[in-house]
Amino acid sequence: MNEHLASLRAEYAAAGLHESGMPADPIEMFRRWFADAGELDEPNAMILATVSAEGQPSSRIVLLKGLDARGFAFYTNQRSRKGLELAANPRCALLFPWHGLQRQVRVEGVAVPLADAEVAAYFAKRPRGAQLGAMASPQSQVVSREELDARFVAADAAYPDEVPVPDGWGGYVVEPTLVEFWQGGVNRLHDRVRYRLAGAGEGEEWALERLAP
Repeated sequence: MNEHLASLRAEYAAAGLHESGMPADPIEMFRRWFADAGELDEPNAMILATVSAEGQPSSRIVLLKGLDARGFAFYTNQRSRKGLELAANPRCALLFPWHGLQRQVRVEGVAVPLADAEVAAYFAKRPRGAQLGAMASPQSQVVSREELDARFVAADAAYPDEVPVPDGWGGYVVEPTLVEFWQGGVNRLHDRVRYRLAGAGEGEEWALERLAP
């Protein structure tokens, strides 16, 4: 074992997290913490974990681009590895690693494709360079740097004005079934409070539970 890694340790001493001060809805709780995270670099960066048909998990960072009563929205090439894995198994997990606040938020749920109109509305707001990049990139496929640059130049020439939404490009909203809020604590006695969707159908409600660290 690497002794340097084994000795790395940070003590957490932030204010605690108490169920009594938390709302009944995890989305509202997330909004509160997200407001606090505004001082961090890219607070909307989240780790998305998916699983292949063979059971191989994979993770990558994507950006949260929408939040409403449904859940957490992001956009991507649906022909990428994550897109193909979500098509086969829409169950996934998100992680917001807000180290600067000694906090993290874990989400488990189901990724539901967004409607074409919602995807088009978001794509139209992207900077032109990002639009062309989405058009040029065969995401997750093997490609050389030269080929990628050439594809970008070709896309720029092909669409001098408006750039259409590329085929296969879309978005998802992760509808949560579990949301855990983690706050660092002294002596590794961290606060972990979990919202878990309980019940079935219209009777579903969020159960609030404290977990051992």
